[in-house]
Amino acid sequence: MLRILGKSTSINVRKVLWTCAEINLPFEREDWGTPFKSTDVPEFLALNPNAMVPVIQDNDFTLWESNTIIRYLVTRYWAASLYPVEARARARVDQWIDWQASDLNRSWSYAFMSLVRHSPAHQNPHALAAGCADWCRHMQILERQLASTGAYVAGDTFSLADIPIGLSVNRWFETPLDHPHLPAVSDYYARLSGRPGFRLHGRNGTP
Repeated sequence: MLRILGKSTSINVRKVLWTCAEINLPFEREDWGTPFKSTDVPEFLALNPNAMVPVIQDNDFTLWESNTIIRYLVTRYWAASLYPVEARARARVDQWIDWQASDLNRSWSYAFMSLVRHSPAHQNPHALAAGCADWCRHMQILERQLASTGAYVAGDTFSLADIPIGLSVNRWFETPLDHPHLPAVSDYYARLSGRPGFRLHGRNGTP
């Protein structure tokens, strides 16, 4: 049985949970991270020296880093429909997974910490305005891509890339800021909402 260490509210843990739902992979999950078990204890640090969730244990194999984990799971349990074998098709999926982890994640960091987490260290109005503008700019990149494919981020079928991207789109719509009109993103969000795994893990159990 696959063991997942991490709280279900973590966006990175939710990537793993949603992936498991898509490939019908059973798992056991344990709550780690604030306010549950501390990830700074030796027991957890022996598994991930970064003290971050998620961590998985697949029998005697331990792995951390959420995007690496979801790639491993679909490769290990043979879900070629989500993660193509052909080099160029796989590279397109990887491109958007990596874009979410680097460019898109960085763009929403300040606004999310300010408007959702209400972090005292993220309340500078000029930095918040700049953060919101940068987030909007990146969402417009996604808008153009989705308008081009007419369906999903890496093409006309759902792929592994849609899991991290879809979670970021959920975060976009759930953050109280002025959202520009992005019809392709809105259609994409509705399309993802038809997937049971997204409704359960991508939207934290909301329909």
